[in-house]
Amino acid sequence: MQIRPAELAAIRAGDIDVAFRRWDRPRVRVGTRMRTAVGLVEVTSLDRVAVSSLSAADARRAGAASLAALRQGLDRVRPDRPVYRIGLRYAGADPRQALRESIPDPAEIDEIIRWLDRLDRASATGPWTRATLLLIDELPAVRAPDLAQRMGRDTPAFKQNVRKLKERGLTESLDIGYRLSARGAAVLDHEGHRRPVPRGPAPEPGIPLPHLGAAAPRALTARGAVSSERVAELSEAEVRALHGVGPYALQHLRAAMDAAGLAFRAD
Repeated sequence: MQIRPAELAAIRAGDIDVAFRRWDRPRVRVGTRMRTAVGLVEVTSLDRVAVSSLSAADARRAGAASLAALRQGLDRVRPDRPVYRIGLRYAGADPRQALRESIPDPAEIDEIIRWLDRLDRASATGPWTRATLLLIDELPAVRAPDLAQRMGRDTPAFKQNVRKLKERGLTESLDIGYRLSARGAAVLDHEGHRRPVPRGPAPEPGIPLPHLGAAAPRALTARGAVSSERVAELSEAEVRALHGVGPYALQHLRAAMDAAGLAFRAD
């Protein structure tokens, strides 16, 4: 189920708790927890409804500008399909975030290595796990198609493999490309792989910036705001004035800082 970034931020804030979709059949189940850019979003209800039964309250709960706007939006795409009302709620942070930041103990590393070995043995195209981890370590923030080409794989298959590593907290998705997590680095170090020498200063400690697209992180980094704590040293007006920081990025920054108990510096 696709949810726009602005709607995800509103779900986390509690301003949106329902969505409407035209589907040929239900595409989610009640109780499903979807991993999104803002964390886990849980499906709390699922009902087939008639467009004529929708109300102004439904529109407000879905974040639509008006009942007319909600109906028009539903009529623009596949109007022949039935409408489903999906109840939604923010269900907390993605547990993979804490996982990828944790350093595994020796027993955990051994279990991870056995799991990686099983993936390699089951692959019809040969071992891939360590090569993928090492490539992401060497080339962070590089487009997936470019990494896939380096691996001699098609992009969908490469992304599917990276998702498997991400589930175990070994990699992290960026706005563009990926990077190796602390957990993934510990596994490679344990096995004695030759890893690239870090370029530049060590990563800034603190809460990482949320996913903001490509331009906003560059603008913030150029200003020295490489973590949420550093962004909190700036006023909202200063951040808004940065080239590349638009309404989308500003909304996500505000939501991420609020979740972390931070705020822009008062003017």
